[in-house]
Amino acid sequence: MSTTIHRGRSTSGSDILYTFDGKSIFKGKSTSGSDTLYTFDGKHIYKGRSTSGSDIILTTDGKSIYKGRSTSGSDVLYTYDGKTLFKGKSTNGSDALYTIQGLIPVGLLAILI
Repeated sequence: MSTTIHRGRSTSGSDILYTFDGKSIFKGKSTSGSDTLYTFDGKHIYKGRSTSGSDIILTTDGKSIYKGRSTSGSDVLYTYDGKTLFKGKSTNGSDALYTIQGLIPVGLLAILI
């Protein structure tokens, strides 16, 4: 079963912004290859359907989300503690961006914001 992300608080099919099938994020409610925005292999997020190294836009280690292929501390964009997504390396409450209810791979959170 696919996970859907809706506009606002609506769960109407007409308000679906993105669909996630476990591997790819699609525009709207379609799961057609031509509507693939991003592909996720568990570690890297690629632009479109490609899983070529040159198409890596983000990397995750399960806790941090990094820019590009790097896992250097200086390239940390976001940190996730299992419930809250923080800006940068900090898990200080003032750096909290979103609190997540439900299951979504940490790497995909950065795409959605």
